[in-house]
Amino acid sequence: MGRVEGKVAIVTGAGSIGPGWGNGKASATLMAREGAKVVCADINLEAAEETRSIIEGEGGEAIAVRCDVSSKAEVAAMTEAALGAFGGIDILHNNVGIAVVGGVEGTDIETWDRVAKVNLTSAFLCTKAAVPHMLERGGGAIVHTSSIAGIRHTGVDYITYSTTKGALIPFSRSVALEYAARNIRSNCVLPGLMKTPMIEVGLPDAYSEGDIDEMHRLRDAQCPMGHMGDAWDVARAVLFLASDDARYITGTELVVDGGVTAKFS
Repeated sequence: MGRVEGKVAIVTGAGSIGPGWGNGKASATLMAREGAKVVCADINLEAAEETRSIIEGEGGEAIAVRCDVSSKAEVAAMTEAALGAFGGIDILHNNVGIAVVGGVEGTDIETWDRVAKVNLTSAFLCTKAAVPHMLERGGGAIVHTSSIAGIRHTGVDYITYSTTKGALIPFSRSVALEYAARNIRSNCVLPGLMKTPMIEVGLPDAYSEGDIDEMHRLRDAQCPMGHMGDAWDVARAVLFLASDDARYITGTELVVDGGVTAKFS
């Protein structure tokens, strides 16, 4: 029996922004391999469909839903799609995130608002939509993808990303305490420097004047283990927190960074 056998899981950001395995794509696929029925939600329906196709090709159950998780109406529609397909919700993985490089002076209010809606407001909307249905089933598990950028500087100035990802931590703790007595757990995963399609889209200019290979080399060198992690490292942490293996763990953060945050510099 799988670790989330028979559970219904919503994974937002379940597509991948580019070729390869993003965190949400890997998490959705791993949960399906461990027995969950998965709602693959993404603003890019084609990317969500790719993840659904992988899951179904391996014998799992999944649906793909296009959803802008910063929209209350679209989150409601995603929730109804999950209920219509699978009859309930047991697991919510709030996994969306966009990174825009820039400090205070280089960031305009429109960028600030956009990143806050996608990275933070989305977690509120999805959690608010899912919780009543988790309560109907006697409980559930919520896992938020935060970042070590939310607790320390990682060498890149992206104030909108670090602020919003950091804010997920007290949000998650608040949800955990509000629902602890009703068997809903809420935790954060904090990925470190990961080798995923997202960094190849958003960060090469910040590290290496657009040279992706050089960016990889520089980020590998920042990691005590000598290399970045990947989406499967994050997915395994998400699966643990979503499963009954973590049944007495709530209101906490699991850092997945190969030792980066243990360093002084």
